[in-house]
Amino acid sequence: MAEHPHAALVRRGFEAFSGGDMDTLRELMAKDATQHVPGDHPLSGDFKGQDAIIGMYRRLAEETNGTLRVELIGVCVDGRGHAVGINRLTAERNGKRLDDTGCLVFRIVGDKVTDLDQCVADIEEHNRFWS
Repeated sequence: MAEHPHAALVRRGFEAFSGGDMDTLRELMAKDATQHVPGDHPLSGDFKGQDAIIGMYRRLAEETNGTLRVELIGVCVDGRGHAVGINRLTAERNGKRLDDTGCLVFRIVGDKVTDLDQCVADIEEHNRFWS
C-alpha cells in the first residue's frame, strides 16, 4: 500500500530538518505558514512566515551547538489535511540535557504546510532546558 501524500510530505520535512536542508523546508511550507511552539521560554511562541520559522530552526541549532536531534517515530494522517509527526527530541545546552517525546501537528493545504503545532510530553522540562 502506498504511503499517503501527507505522510510522505511530513517524512520529507523531518528528513530535511535533520539534514539542515532549509531550502527543502521552504519548498514544503506556505510562505505565510505559522509554527506554534509551546512553553514559556525564549524559543516559545508563534513564528509566522517562512523566514521566522527558518530563523527559529537556526536558533535551535545555535543554542544547542548542533546537538539537537529529532527522530521521527511515526506519522498519522486523517486524509483531510491533518498529519501528526510523532517524534523524540534530544539536545544538550549549557550543561543540560533534553530527552522528550512529542509531536508536530501539521495542517496541509494542497501540497504545502500552512500550520505547525508543536506538542511536547513535558512542557516544564522544555521551559527549564531553553531558559
